[in-house]
Amino acid sequence: MKKSQKIIYYLSIIGLLVSLAFLCLGIKGISGIHQASEYTDEGVYTFTPYRVSAITVEITSTGRDKRLHPTKTIYAVYYHTLEKSVYQWKVETGNSKADANRILQAKKQVKKRVFTRKSSEEYIVVEEELSVDTYVKRQVYRYACMIVLPIGYLICLWIFWRLKKRRSKLVEN
Repeated sequence: MKKSQKIIYYLSIIGLLVSLAFLCLGIKGISGIHQASEYTDEGVYTFTPYRVSAITVEITSTGRDKRLHPTKTIYAVYYHTLEKSVYQWKVETGNSKADANRILQAKKQVKKRVFTRKSSEEYIVVEEELSVDTYVKRQVYRYACMIVLPIGYLICLWIFWRLKKRRSKLVEN
């Protein structure tokens, strides 16, 4: 095999694996979406930052980096409502504690909309301009793209390999 053919071969295999991973994530995500009728719009609340906390997360790198440093510390700013202390929301600010503390000291209030699920105690905090219907439609669109794009790639890859196989048979004859 020529060097360029090897590169194309390995890139297509990597693309195949990535597309299969996205396909699985899309199917898992779209199956977890609830209908709009299952949510109740609790209205818009004003959230105020009240504390900064360090969170340990697993890093996404592989190989030696992952073995030597499997986790990293990031900082999150926690918000709560003054109207109902039940609702909380957090923003992960990265690995700078100074940035998180700046947000906390600014005490900038944020308006967010809260949806609750009728069948459980779960709640979702979203942008204030979203309605339940638009939230569900965005979720469906996001996961549908995660399904359709990998399927398109797999079809193109299959056509490419079929044409390549047919061409090699014609060259042999």
